[in-house]
Parts: sequence; C-alpha cells; structure tokens
Amino acid sequence: MQSTHLTHFGVLEAESDGKSLRSRPWRGDPDPRRIIDNVASSQHHPTRILRPAIRQGWLEHGPGGTGRGDEPFVEIEWDEALHLVAEELKRVYAERGSSGVYGGSYGWSSAGRFHHGQSQIHRFLNCLGGYVSAVGDYSYGTSGAILPHVVGASPADVMVNGTTWEVIADHTELFISFGGLSEKNSAVGPGGIGRHSTRGSVKTARESGCQFIDITPIRDDAFAIADSEWIAPIPGSDTALMLALAYVLDAEDAVDSDFIEKYTVGYDRFLPYLRGSSDGIPKTPVWAEPITGIDSELIIDLARRMARSRTMINLSWSMQRQDHGEQPIWMGVTLAAMLGQIGLPGGGFQHGYGSSADVGLAKRVSSPPSLPRGKNRETAFIPVARISDMLLEPGKVIDFNGHEITLPDIDLVYWVGGNPFHHHQDLARLRRAFQQPSTVIVHEMFWTSTARHADIVLPATMTIERDDYGAGRNDPQFFPMPTLTAPAGEAKDDYAIFAELERRLTMLKSFSEDRTPQQWLRHLYDEWQERLRARGSRVPDFDEFWSSEHIDIPLVDERQVLFSEFRTDPEKNPLRTPSGRIEIFSEVVDSFAYDDCPGHPVWLEPREWLGSRNSRHPLHLISNQPKTRLHSQLDVGDTSKTSKVHDREPARMNPEDAAARDLKDGDVIRIVNDRGSCLAGLVISNALRPGIVQLATGAWYDPDPDDPSFCRHGNPNVLSADLPSSRLSQGTTAQHALVDVEKWNGPLPPLTVDKPPTFVPGRTRPHR
Repeated sequence: MQSTHLTHFGVLEAESDGKSLRSRPWRGDPDPRRIIDNVASSQHHPTRILRPAIRQGWLEHGPGGTGRGDEPFVEIEWDEALHLVAEELKRVYAERGSSGVYGGSYGWSSAGRFHHGQSQIHRFLNCLGGYVSAVGDYSYGTSGAILPHVVGASPADVMVNGTTWEVIADHTELFISFGGLSEKNSAVGPGGIGRHSTRGSVKTARESGCQFIDITPIRDDAFAIADSEWIAPIPGSDTALMLALAYVLDAEDAVDSDFIEKYTVGYDRFLPYLRGSSDGIPKTPVWAEPITGIDSELIIDLARRMARSRTMINLSWSMQRQDHGEQPIWMGVTLAAMLGQIGLPGGGFQHGYGSSADVGLAKRVSSPPSLPRGKNRETAFIPVARISDMLLEPGKVIDFNGHEITLPDIDLVYWVGGNPFHHHQDLARLRRAFQQPSTVIVHEMFWTSTARHADIVLPATMTIERDDYGAGRNDPQFFPMPTLTAPAGEAKDDYAIFAELERRLTMLKSFSEDRTPQQWLRHLYDEWQERLRARGSRVPDFDEFWSSEHIDIPLVDERQVLFSEFRTDPEKNPLRTPSGRIEIFSEVVDSFAYDDCPGHPVWLEPREWLGSRNSRHPLHLISNQPKTRLHSQLDVGDTSKTSKVHDREPARMNPEDAAARDLKDGDVIRIVNDRGSCLAGLVISNALRPGIVQLATGAWYDPDPDDPSFCRHGNPNVLSADLPSSRLSQGTTAQHALVDVEKWNGPLPPLTVDKPPTFVPGRTRPHR
C-alpha cells in the first residue's frame, strides 16, 4: 500500500507491508527536510512501548511516588491495566474531586486533529468532572502574557494574521530578526506542514532587494540564502540594544509622531525613561555598548537604516524564553511603533518568522475540524511552566498576570501527549516533584523519561498506525491520514483507551458518544463542511476528501498585512486593549506593581548572563531547538541519531573558547553549573560568538543512577533554572544559563535511554 501522511515535519509518501513502512518526502513539497526520516525509522525501535506496564513498587504496595524513575516495571494484560486505571480514577475523584487531578498534556503530540493527545485527555477528564489545567505554553508563554496587554492579541493571533511572505517580498526593504530567522525551526509546523515554503519566500524577498539582518549570537541560525548581515550581541541584552536604537530615532527626530499620536498610548510615559530624565540614565548607544557588546556606531547606523527603509522587525519565539522575556517583545513592538509602519505592507513587526514553518502564510477561512473537549468544571489552574512548584509546594500563592493563584494539591497526574522531561527546567527538581503524587498515569509510544517516571504506562499508537486527518495551524493543505501499518505490539490509540475506560466508569457526559474513530472523523468533517457552506465556502464531501491526496482550505486574503484594518480606521477597528490602541505604557500592567515587569518596556539585567560580575561560570549556554528532530520527538530516529557525537548530543563552542580549555573537535565534554551537569560531544564552530555554548534541547534525559542532576546523554535542562520570566507571565527561562565546560577524561558511562527499562515477572495485585 502507498499513501501520503502528514507529520509535524512535512508530508511523507509511504510504502507499507502492513507492519512497517518505507518513506520518502512528498513530491509536492518544494523543500523537504531530512527530519521526516525519523518517523519510519523509529516505529519499531527497541524503546517502543509494546504492552501495558506498571511500576513494580506501585503494583505491590499501592499508590505512592517513592521509586519513580528507579524501579523496574511489570508488564500486564490490557484488561488488568484498564481496571487499575479505572479504580484509581474512582478513588481520587471520590476522595479529592477534580482539584486533585492534573490533566497533563503539552506539546506536539500528534499531527492528526482527532487523535490529538491534548484534546483526547481533556475531553475524557471533562466527562469525569474536570481537572486542574495549565494555561500558556513553553514556546511563547511569556509573550502570551504581554502581547494581549500591548496589542490586544495573543501570539497565535499575531502569527495567523501576520503579513505574508508575498507582501514582504514586494515591499520590505530591511528585515531585522532579533533572535535569528531559523532554517531548522521552519522545518516543522504545529499540527503539521504540507509544503515547506519559507526558504523559497526568503530567496524571493532577497532577490527583490530585501536586506536581511540577523541579531543573534549564533550566525547560522538563519537561512544561508538570505545572505544576512550578522550582529552578535551578548545573550540577554537585546532589550538594551532596542532601547539604544529607539534613543537614536528620538534624538534624530526620526520618530513618526503622527503614528504615535493616532495609534498608540503611553509614549509620553516611556519617553522620560528612554531619555534618562526619570532614572538619570539616557539609553544611548554609548550606554548600550558595554551591555550588548555592540559598537555604538553600528547601533547608530542601524537605527538610521531602519528609519529610511520599509522595515520589518521580527521577534523570534526564543527572544522571550528568558529572564524578563516580556521586555524584548514589548520593546520590539514599541520600536516598530516609533517607525510608524505597523499596518503598512512590508513594515511593522511579527513574532515568529522562522520560528515555525507556518508563520507568514495567509489565514484560512476556518481551522480544520477537531474533537470537542467539552467544558472543564474545575477552576484551579497553573501557568504551564510551574508544574514542579505545584507538585512540590501545594498551597503556595504565586502572582500571575494581575492575580494571585494558590497552587493546588495534586494526587493524580494523567499525562497524554508531550514530554515534561523535555520541556521543563531543572530536571533533578522535576524528578523530585514527580515523586509527590500518589499516581502518575501516562499514555506513550516510547520509553521516554516521562514514561519511566510513571506508575501506569499504556502503549499508544503513532499517527501512522491510526486513521485521522490533519492540517497545520495556518496551513491551507488538509490531508486525510489513513492507517498505514498495524500498531507496534499491543499499542492502542488514546481514543480506544478512553472509550474502554468509559465503560468502567460513571461519566457525567459521554466521552465516545458510541462512535468509532471513523464515525467521529465523518461526523466532525460533515459539521465543518456545513459551517463553511454557511459562510460561502465549499469543500468536497467526506468520501471525496478521504479518497483524495489532500484538499485546500480557502484563504481569507493571500496578501494580508498585520493590523492593516486598525491602521486604516483605528476607531472602527480598535485593538482589544483598554485604549483600543497600541499600549507603549500599560495602565493595567503598571497597576500590578511588579518590579520585574513595570508599566512600559525597560532594560532589566538577567539573573544569569555574561554581564554578571559574581558568576563562577564564564560561558553562556543557549539551549535552542534541534536541527534533527522536533523537541524530543523521535530522538531515536535515524536523522536524530546520526547527529550524535559518541552517542551524545552535540554541543558547539567557538574555537577561542575550546582552545582555552584544550578541547578538540569530537571530544566528549562535561557542561556544568550549580544545578547539574551533562555530557555532550564537542563540535567546534566559528558560527558562535565567543563565550557561547550551544546545546540543543530534546536529548532524552538519561540520569545517572546516583546523581539525577547528571545527564549522560546531553539534556540541557539539567542546567537550566526553574525560575519564571516574571510575575506577570510565570513563563519559562529555559533558553539561557551560565555554565562551564571541561573535557571528560573518564570512561563513557553507558546510556539507558536507547533501551527499554528493566522488566520483572509477576502480577501482584496492589494493596488497597
């Protein structure tokens, strides 16, 4: 059988014998990426979970967390596993109610819209009465808190409605990317990506005369075809650089005062800070030079170029994944407002060109159909990056976006989709946190660290092993995804697991509604088709769609411009801010009185950066996204494995820093700070500013048995701090940490993440 299949990494064409498959990139993709080869090569890897498994201590002694991550597992039959899950859910809901259950699901668990792990688990728990939820995300959770205050829109709204690449090619003269314009990140798209078009769009824009400038400590975090100018500031100093650019615009009367007057509020409250009359420190290029490491004359020249050009300011997602990450996003919008080009073709700002394959595509008339999640009756929630705090410090009160939140006391964690031992920081602390609940239940495809730190592990199918359909977040191609192979081992899809649990439980509402997956796909599609028809758009009926390679969802405007309607008539089309305008100063944020996020953008020194005068760690770790996988997904796939050095995650250093430590290309190094350490394989590269170590996220956490803060495989989150960006967002600061590096001279410790855990025989019933 041969078929196409949508993944987060692109579309593959697969040939299957019913049990396994061979794949190649879709012929319709103009720029396929090798990352897609991880799919087929992972399916039958030894780390695939083949049967339900229970942690030995939980099975023998009943609920309790001691031993998670250390003890072996017992494989059992599905019927017994489902019985144990059902009985534990009955116990916790009866004793603790919905406030004792955390519905964990985060990340890119499935390209399919029906079998999307987050939708499945949240619908199921809502049918039981609700669950403690998480708000925000790790990708852009910090900007998710600040952008609604500043422009009245979420990051997703800004991206979906963003200026298209076609408009940029025709109008943009200067394209400035703070945080890079990443080729590797544009290989993937949330929910999938049909055609990789970003490289071609960048090429067209460059050939049309657009000049690209990448402001990042990593030179090759950009498309080579863009022929970008490289400005490499000290990491964490971007807000200071933006302030200095703004100072030049103000000093040289290059601010569009008409735009400021008509479309913004609060500039008069920001200006005294910029000029230094409020704090005695004018934010001049000379002031910024020692902070940023960028020559003041270069800053002056860049500001002048911005003022005389149609300028697009791109703010990567990475910019806000740091201490005080709200500030570069807020200041980037302020800088664009000072130029007065927001709402004009090719000018203004965007949050995420190059951060994902879909940013810069035109908005669709409708998102594709998906499984409804129902209503969550539980009111308790946490900011997503505060999971360790919740588990370790129940009852603690934290600030969040103008409110005080009391962290709930969780007895049961149910996780479907995503890997917190990838996304979260300070993994030794997270490991301690995961010992606290009575029970952790996980659906997983592979023996990731999340599965290894669970009590009940249920084997889940990959997308290639189930019927579904999918389209990316802003991708017009909508693909049927029929089953390509039989499931590995005894794996079941999440829907089948929940439907079987439904028969064992008393539900407030029906989870399955007595439909099979194929019936759900048809039902949801038919409802979607009718909604489109009512809006004047037509798509084929389900049978025609299911037998096709893909269909195209109609677009709203192929040449959309972010905030163009607001610019045309700000009174008729106000922003969703209190003033209806861009808020350079926010009365609302100011009223919160947070010293780590005041009422207008400011320079705040990070807790960890190279400008620190008291640190014992002289190198700055940047833990950005990997080239060879998406987050930690399919780290055992062929493309990911071939990037390893001595089977460890590669870490890059500047030749100057390597020579100072007598390190050579291919050495195994130990990266260390006060929180932990990890091994990595050294790659020496002059693409990094001196003082930088770059170690991608996503190597499966492989803790040393005697020291869980030491990862033998190269996961940087043993080094990153579990501290919030600010009290406003409580967002992650995972991108940055201070470290030192030394050569590893001892024998290489064996890895365990490339093998399944230890299994022991026996089926002792748990004590109750």
